[in-house]
Amino acid sequence: MGRKYFKYVIPSVLAMWIFSVYTMISGVIVAKGVNELALAALNISIPYVYAAFAVSLLFAVGTSTIASINLGNKETKKASEIFTMSLVIIIIISIVVTVIVLINLDRIAYFLGATTRTISYVIEYLRIVSFFTVFIMVSYYFEVLVKTDGSPRLATIGVCISAVTNILIVYILVIKYNVGIKGAAFATGFSHIFATIAYVWHFSRKDSKLKFVLFKFDISLIGKVIPIGLSDFVTEFSAGFITFVFNRTILLNIGDIGIITYTVIMYISNIVIMTMMGISQGTQPLVSYYYGRDDKKTYTFLLKTAVKTVAIISIGVYVMCMIFAEQINEIFISKEDSALFLYSIKSFRTYILSYLVLGFNIVFIGFYAAIEKPLYSMIISTGRGLVVIVASLYFMSSIFGESGIWISSFISETICLIIATIIFFRFFFEDLFVKSHIKNSNWI
Repeated sequence: MGRKYFKYVIPSVLAMWIFSVYTMISGVIVAKGVNELALAALNISIPYVYAAFAVSLLFAVGTSTIASINLGNKETKKASEIFTMSLVIIIIISIVVTVIVLINLDRIAYFLGATTRTISYVIEYLRIVSFFTVFIMVSYYFEVLVKTDGSPRLATIGVCISAVTNILIVYILVIKYNVGIKGAAFATGFSHIFATIAYVWHFSRKDSKLKFVLFKFDISLIGKVIPIGLSDFVTEFSAGFITFVFNRTILLNIGDIGIITYTVIMYISNIVIMTMMGISQGTQPLVSYYYGRDDKKTYTFLLKTAVKTVAIISIGVYVMCMIFAEQINEIFISKEDSALFLYSIKSFRTYILSYLVLGFNIVFIGFYAAIEKPLYSMIISTGRGLVVIVASLYFMSSIFGESGIWISSFISETICLIIATIIFFRFFFEDLFVKSHIKNSNWI
């Protein structure tokens, strides 16, 4: 089982790494090829992309869970029907979102935090990216479902295709042809088109279990899909939401120097968060499969293995970031601006305390979603992505000022981990109590 676990987790983590790294490289190219305002505009616009990912994940995780259970029960037709139905719904949503964005570009740009210095960059980026929303959402949906279909390696291949395409296009358009931030927007869009084509090819093959089939719209199935995927939706949405809230708070308390510092932090944090999500998403189809077979010993083993994996990676990442903080910041910030450079290093080393904790929360969220316990997942994900982080950011910045901003994520993640641990032990001991009660009843 350990070998099967790593067969699913490693490709999932690699896919997440590739996504995070090529996003960071695109940011570096924009910073060097355009200017720092354009880089700031990417940071301001990124919540829109995360929101698109989040909606896609809302349906992808729920569909993956139900489809995995159906496949475990040898009900392949049902699995394909829910797979196709969710896909159609995502396409419809993406078209509606595109229309809304194009009609309200100025309002959305200002809402996201654009200033008079960045508004033109934000509008240019959003106008182009919005046309590719359908491919952004569909490719992310396919990336999750292709693992459910037993091809985790293809998820990595799809992300690699997207990464290579993105880097090549953004380099050619921004560096070679000097088209500005529009080049980054086109690179984002076309990278997801090529990934989508690769996934469509897979699901069109004869040997795929999940296929594009005719279906009868079933609102009750959607009623099952959404609650299961809701916690992962909040986890993904929170990445953009947290960026949005932090940008607002930093502008009020610190200013431009804080935004630049936070942009660096976010690029590194995305790699860490995506790593943890890769572990969680790689584990989920297996947990759901064995949950469908009522094999608690196996899916509990998978949870323990995921927790151990997160512990090792969390410590390793924290140590490396502490040691190489200067080199990491130098990728984005010139040493010539010594005040900004030193401030960024100091703030970065404070913020990365959260890396020691956040992975455990993400794994617990994914585990409970996989065993159809959406309420538990929702409590944790809502806490770390919305409620607790906002409260922590507000109180820490109010009490400690700008230093409180950089420590607030660690405080938030720690509080959420305490809640997650309490839920787990309650779930565990409750299960033991039920088993003991049944055993005693049988004895009587």
